[in-house]
Order: sequence, then C-alpha cells, then structure tokens
Amino acid sequence: MTLARHVIRAVTTAEIGHRYVRPVGRNSFRGDHGSGGTATAYVVETDRGATGWGLPLSAGDPARLVGRNLAELIDPDRGVIDPAAEFLDYPLHDLAARILQVPVYAMLGAAGTPRVRCYSGGIYFDDLDAAEGIEVIRANLRQDHELGFRDFKLKLGRGYRWMDPQAGLERDIEVTRLARELHPDAEILVDPNDGYTVNTLTAYLDAVGDCRLYWIEEPFAERWEDFRFLRELLGTSGPKIADGEFDPDEEHIVRLAQEGLLDIALMDVIGHGLTAWRRTMPRLVDASTEASPHAWGLPLKTLYAAHLAAGLGNIPIVEGVPGHTEGTDGDGYTLADGHVTLSEQPGFGIKLP
Repeated sequence: MTLARHVIRAVTTAEIGHRYVRPVGRNSFRGDHGSGGTATAYVVETDRGATGWGLPLSAGDPARLVGRNLAELIDPDRGVIDPAAEFLDYPLHDLAARILQVPVYAMLGAAGTPRVRCYSGGIYFDDLDAAEGIEVIRANLRQDHELGFRDFKLKLGRGYRWMDPQAGLERDIEVTRLARELHPDAEILVDPNDGYTVNTLTAYLDAVGDCRLYWIEEPFAERWEDFRFLRELLGTSGPKIADGEFDPDEEHIVRLAQEGLLDIALMDVIGHGLTAWRRTMPRLVDASTEASPHAWGLPLKTLYAAHLAAGLGNIPIVEGVPGHTEGTDGDGYTLADGHVTLSEQPGFGIKLP
C-alpha cells in the first residue's frame, strides 16, 4: 500500500518512561543524572487505521497536520519533506515503515547490518558519591558486562568542577587503567565533555598511552586551532577524534571532517534528527568520516541510533543506555555479546500497549 492512500486522522500524545539499571552520577559539568524519567511521545494515526509513534524533535503544532495526505509529509527515500512536520520525524518514519511493512532500517536502505555493535554509555562519576570510591566503577563495569555490553565509554574531567585539577586527572587515569585491566579486549571510549584543556589532555594521553583507546570524545570546545593540535598529537594511529554532540552546527562539523580533523561525528539522534542524518551521512562518507549518533538519555534513543546504523551504514558502533523503556512492549532490540540485534518487525519494532 502506498503512503498516498493515507490521510492523517489524528495526532495524540503518550507518556513513556525510562529506568536506568542503577542511579547515574555526575559528568564533568553536570550533577547527578538520576534513575530515569518520563518523556512525551507523539502518536500519528491515519484514516485507514495505520499508527506510528516516536519521540519528537522539538515543539510543533499537530493540528496543522490533521487532514493532510501522508505522502505530502514524508518521502520514504528522503524522510520528512514538509517543514511543518519535521518535529514528528521519528513518528512519521515509524508510520511510513509500518504501512510499507518494513523495518525503518530497511526503508533507510539497509546499508549496514541489523546486528549493531553497542557500547555502554553509563560509566559516570559514581566514584565521587560512593563511600567505596573507585570500587563502584569496578562494580558498574561488571554490571554492564553482565547485561551484555563488551565495550565501555568512560566519563572523564573530574578536575573540571568536582575535584582539584591534578587529583581529578589522576582519578581519570586510574579509572581508565582499571577499565583496561578488567576488560583487555574491550574498546574503551573516553569523554571529558569539554572538561579538559589542551595541557590536561596531553598529560592524560601520555599516562594512558598503552590503554589502546578507541576514541576520545569532546575533549574541549571545537576550536580549529585545538583540533589541529589534537590531530598532530594523535596522528592517524591514535584514538579516533569524536565530536559534534553539543549544540551541533552541521556545516562546522562537516568542515572539520573535510579537513581531516574529525573521525566520528556525534550529532544527537534526536537533536539532529533522522531526516537530517539521512542528508548528512553522504557528506561524511565523502569526507571519509564515520558517525555515531549521540544517544544518551532514553534507551529508545539507542534503538533509533541502531536503525540509523543498520540503515545508513558508516556507523561502526552506537551508544547503549543501560536501562529499559517503560510503557511499551519492549525496547525493540536484544542486547548480547556487545551488540544490539534489531527486530524485523515493521517500523521501529516497538509498540505502545
């Protein structure tokens, strides 16, 4: 059945929850991240009874879409084509793929594989709030490994706000070396959340040079001069440079990629949007730069990032949120042996009750 046979009958909302497997602590600049929360999803229904749902990109006016032909709002080959409907990017992709009876990743082109490598993004500064100190990091790494993760991202930058700068750097180094000791075969990713200076980063990299880091994410704000220094420091055989999560400017990120200063683009899966990722990915491929859409927050965002990886390709690994989506029939994937495997159900493969 084609999309043109469907007219939007109603757009409603539904509250969904998410719950982390443990309380999540601080990062370099932000306090406690809590145990979970709720989010408002949008549900789009057509006059033929088809339904799709998902998280919105931003605020929007659903009333402007009621009575519109679905084919005027989304093109399966490109994404959302009407600016008034952009805020419903994910619900409309879910709806279109359900009507076409394919998973979203297949509608995106199936350039990757539905078995997507996935790291744990849940290793924060819990050591700063626990009596056992760094031992809580050991326990968190063990818990995430038991959940099925085999690769881990470590938050760094304890000396930016929470500790004496030198003591914070030493703790960052200690945590990194602990993760490598416990998981000698893991990919270790590190993320100071812009909490390092060039000098701090240099000292950190000198101290963990034998830890085989996979990438270093957002070490400091995206200044051209600092990124040129970082590229010269790392060369082409060191950790990959990952950036672009915070307040992303697509043109700025693409220019960094084109100049060889960026290896992994991280624009948020919601903040950038699925349609925008469909537009941006070929530009990154042309610049020989990979992507890994930032997905922290809701486990549902891991599902979205995995569909992007399976659909568009050029995404070697995605961020996993250790937790579960509440108020749905599941998370839309299974996690085992360091990978998420996507459902073959139409749409994103996850339903509201």
